Amino acid sequence: MTDQTMTFPKQKPKVTRFLPLAAILAVAALGAFFLRDYLSFQTLADNRETLIGFRDDNYLMTALIFVAAYIVIVAFSLPGAAIATLTGGFLFGLFPGALFNAVAATIGATAIFLAAKYGLGDRLAARMDASGGAVKKIKDGIREDETSYLFIMRLIPAVPFFVANLIPAFVGVRLAKYVITTFLGILPGSVVYTWVGAGLGEVFARGETPNLGIIFEPQILGPIIGLAVLALLPIVIKKIRGGKA
Repeated sequence: MTDQTMTFPKQKPKVTRFLPLAAILAVAALGAFFLRDYLSFQTLADNRETLIGFRDDNYLMTALIFVAAYIVIVAFSLPGAAIATLTGGFLFGLFPGALFNAVAATIGATAIFLAAKYGLGDRLAARMDASGGAVKKIKDGIREDETSYLFIMRLIPAVPFFVANLIPAFVGVRLAKYVITTFLGILPGSVVYTWVGAGLGEVFARGETPNLGIIFEPQILGPIIGLAVLALLPIVIKKIRGGKA
């Protein structure tokens, strides 16, 4: 008999699991320091004619560049996401501007979700399953009504956008559900800010600054709260039924 040497595939060092998330955090820190003065309303105002001219001559290329830039801004949590949303409305109108904004933001958020899930999410979710007490109750509560919780988290941004991208990864939310709830949850806000951006021409002409607080006006905030209440209903009904049982 001859000895046969068995070979096994080399396992990647564990540190590589953290590289995508570490890269996002590093770029976010650098971007916050170096880009905060560039990704601003004033920059958009100063370059509006150049942007419109380039769009008129190269519409498809402008759309692709815009979506790619928006994805990078969200994926690396760079400053200027609100300005990017206004730019989408300014360049492309309410439609397809709102669609470009929502799709790009969803793709960027998904990049953060996947980086967190690959680096920490699966292991952390397993540890939460094995643990007891309040930590496991929080995770079980989210899992019981994932769709409602995720949708509400996006509709009413009480939690910072970056954190809202991490939490689902840490509790084991499936990718498909994350993508769908993210897109639908941010769509109302995207439409509102894209609508503001679509009217920037008049704002520029008057030398004013757009009212980003418009989303808190009753006629805008009311329907969004209504959607949040509808998303909350399944949770409330389950709690009531559970109490009766």
